[in-house]
Amino acid sequence: MGRKTLDRLLAAGGLVVAAVLLIASALLYWAHSFVDHEVHTQLAAQKIYFPAKGSESLADPQIKPYLEKYAGKQLVNGTQAHAYADHFIAVHVAKIGGGQTYAQLSSAALANPDDAALAGKVQTVFRGETLRGLLLDAYAFGKMGEIAFWAAGVALLGAIVMTVLSALGFAHARGALDPPPASSEPDRTPLVVA
Repeated sequence: MGRKTLDRLLAAGGLVVAAVLLIASALLYWAHSFVDHEVHTQLAAQKIYFPAKGSESLADPQIKPYLEKYAGKQLVNGTQAHAYADHFIAVHVAKIGGGQTYAQLSSAALANPDDAALAGKVQTVFRGETLRGLLLDAYAFGKMGEIAFWAAGVALLGAIVMTVLSALGFAHARGALDPPPASSEPDRTPLVVA
C-alpha cells in the first residue's frame, strides 16, 4: 500500500470518528437540555420556597451557611434541591426523630402500637424522608444533565480536532510521493569490497 493511499484511509477514518463525535455531542446536548428542563419543570410545579432572609428557620447553624444564599427563592434546580434536602429537611427530620431514623422509629412504634405521639412522629419522619429522597433524585438527575453538557462540549471539541487532523491528512496525501515500484528484476550491481 502506497503512502498516499494510507494517508487517505487514515484521513477518511478520522472523518468517520469526527462524524460519530459530532452526533454524540448533539445527543449529549439534547440529553442535557431535556434533563434540565424536566428537573426545572417538576421542581417549579412543587412551589417549594426557601425560608425568607432573616427568618428564624435560617438561624440554625446547620442550615444558615447552606441556605442563606437561596433565602426567599423558589427551589427550581438540582443544586437547590440538594441543599434543601440535606440542610433543611434532614436537619428538621433529625430533630423530630430525636436522631433516630425512620426504620428505628417505625420499629419502636410497632412495639408500642398504643403510642399515638410516636405514630405521629413516624408519619412525619416518613414524609420528610420521602420528600428528601425525591429532592435528592432531582439533584442526581440535574447532575447527570450537567455531566451530559460537559461531555457534549468535549465530544464537539474532539470532532473539531479530528476534522482538522483529517483535513491535514488529505493535504499530506496530495503532496506525498509514493515510492517507485519495485523492479521485478534482481539487482545485478556487483558488490565492491574495499
